[in-house]
Amino acid sequence: MSEHLDALRANVANTAPAPPVLAAYLEKVRTHAYKVTDADIEQVKAAGLSEDEIFEQTVAAAISEGLRRLDAAAAVIG
Repeated sequence: MSEHLDALRANVANTAPAPPVLAAYLEKVRTHAYKVTDADIEQVKAAGLSEDEIFEQTVAAAISEGLRRLDAAAAVIG
């Protein structure tokens, strides 16, 4: 299983840094993903980002947060 986690970590590490315009959106993805709406996406698109850029950054943020939580849980358990 660790090779799969390593692959996810590498994927996140190889994702281009998020443009500053995505900061608030990505914070929402990390902390309250269930609250992300179409309006949030439209707002970011209106700032000039493509759907592909938004998707890649969203996936990277979600994976990164999931790994952070997994690592925190492993530290408590182990």
